Parts: sequence; C-alpha cells; structure tokens
Amino acid sequence: MIFHTFATMKLKAYQVAEIVSGNVEGNDQVLIDSLAKIENGKEGSLSFLGNPKYNKFINSSKSSIVIVNKSFVSDQNLTKTLIRVEDPNEAFSKLLDLFANQSSNRVGIDKTSLIDDSVSIGANVYVGSFSVCEKDSDIGENSKIYSQVFIGENVSLGSNTIIYPGVKIYSNSVIGNNCIIHSGTVIGSDGFGFNLDKDGNQLKVIHNGNVIIKDNVEIGANCTVDKATLGSTLIKEGVKIDNLVQVAHNVEIGESTVIAACVGIAGSTTIGKNCMIGGQAGISGHLKIGDRVMVQAQSGVMKNIPSDTTVMGMPAFNYLDYNKSYVHFKNLPKIMSKLNDLFKKTT
Repeated sequence: MIFHTFATMKLKAYQVAEIVSGNVEGNDQVLIDSLAKIENGKEGSLSFLGNPKYNKFINSSKSSIVIVNKSFVSDQNLTKTLIRVEDPNEAFSKLLDLFANQSSNRVGIDKTSLIDDSVSIGANVYVGSFSVCEKDSDIGENSKIYSQVFIGENVSLGSNTIIYPGVKIYSNSVIGNNCIIHSGTVIGSDGFGFNLDKDGNQLKVIHNGNVIIKDNVEIGANCTVDKATLGSTLIKEGVKIDNLVQVAHNVEIGESTVIAACVGIAGSTTIGKNCMIGGQAGISGHLKIGDRVMVQAQSGVMKNIPSDTTVMGMPAFNYLDYNKSYVHFKNLPKIMSKLNDLFKKTT
C-alpha cells in the first residue's frame, strides 16, 4: 500500500490573479491557503462576491483576498486585497477545482481492497479501503476509487475519473474519462420489466444489455442508471445529473443535458442535447425529447416534445400556455361564485 501526500496549497495574490485572469488591487504578495464564504472568512483565506446581497460582508470579512467584479464599487474604505475579474463566480469555480484536485491527489492501492489479478490498472490510480474490482475490468490512469466501491466483471473505467464511496458498478458497464460518480449511486442494475403469464404471474424480463457513460459526465449521489434489455443505456458527453435521479433501461441522454434532483425517466426514452430538466419531473417511456428542451420542475411529460420547446404542468404542455391557463385556474373559485350568482338570478 503506497500513498502520496501533498503539502497544503499556498498562493500569493498575483498567482491567484494569473489563474483567474484578474487584476490585483492592493498587496499582490498576500498569501492564502484556503477558500471560504465571505461571511466566514479568516486570515489566509480567499472569498468572492458573486451576489450583491453579500456586499455588506466585505468590510467585516477577515478574508485576506476577495475576488470581485471589475465594476464593483465599495461605499467603504477597504484595506484588504481585491482581485477584479469579469465573472467572480467563474473565477471562484476555477479555484475550487484547483484546491479540490490538490486535496484528492491520492495514489496507491489499500491493502484491504480486493482486486482480481486480471484487472488492468493504469498509472497513478487510487483504490480505497474495502473496495472490490472483479475480473477482466480496466481502470484508467489517474482515476480515484474511494472506499467500499464495487466494480463488477468486464467494467471499463476511463482516465481521471472519480468514484466516490459506496458506488456500485455492475458488470459490463463502460464509464469514460473525466467522470465523477457520487456516493450511493448504482450503475447497471436491472431495468424494471415484467410480463404477465397466462396464470397472471409477473415474469421477470432478463436484461442482457449494459450502461455506457461517455466522457465528462457527473452523476450525483443515490442515483440509479439501469442497464438495457438489449443494447445500451447511453449517457452522452458532458451530461450533468443531480442527486436521486432514476434513468431506466435503454434511455439515451444527449450531450450536455442537465437534470435536477428527483427526476424519473422511464424506459426507452430519448432525450436530446443541451436540455434542462427541472427537479421532480417525470418522463414517460418510449418518448422522444428534442434538443434544447426545457422541462420545468414537477412536470409530467407524457408525449414527444420538439426541439427548442419549454413545457410545464401535469401533463406537460407549452410553458406560456400553462401560465395563461394558471391565471384562470387560480381565479376559478371567484369565477364559479359569479357563475352561481348569475345562475340563481336567471332561474
């Protein structure tokens, strides 16, 4: 068992400015070693102002450096160092990624893990305690597999991919490069399929397919992605999936689509690229959702949706029509009262 540890990252203001393409205002030699919310900042930390409602904390914050918008103007005399950028949120995200990569750069195989001799392991891989990897699987270089992960037979795991504790990856799954799968998620479980026999018994439909996850995909905690009955359940490049999402058998999700928490997608539905699906939405099976479709939260999609459409409601229909209809719906008690009064006067 071999592990490499790294010293805490320390950056001077001018170095931070180079990373985020910003301009230093103040002491460019100020040193930081951590990131913090502006209201909780301390000496040696860096914070940012991405929302004007937090501007009130800039004077009281003890953060050594604050990233602000180029147009930011304070009504107080500031002594702390500022770094001015085009977009503070984007700049801080770069630093979050930088610090996260530094803290997670572990290498080595824990002695309590169980890895079959036939498994191919790339350079600089980390496997945490009590993880299992079964025969004929492949782990790409620089990938990090944390504690209590199960990887079945003939699984392909790409390079620079992170698998957090407790993830279960069933046999024959394929996961690309630069992916992140969070704790508790199950990849490749059986789809939900049963047929009634002549006696009324539910007979299980055997699923012989797999799951393919392309590069740069992130899947949140406690999600399930079922394998296909035949062929593959497919999640394409750049898809981002929140926690507690169910992706059923033979579903296909297009490039760079974003899916919020508690969404359920039934079997054999195809979702296009660059879609946005709000939390708690449900999508029926065997549907075709076009590109750049927006499904508002808690909507129930029960028919095909063409590209460049926004829908809402249960069942979901055009967003603008829904809003117009809702105006009448919320006024329905008043309308009915007036109708009843009118009815009484005419009878």
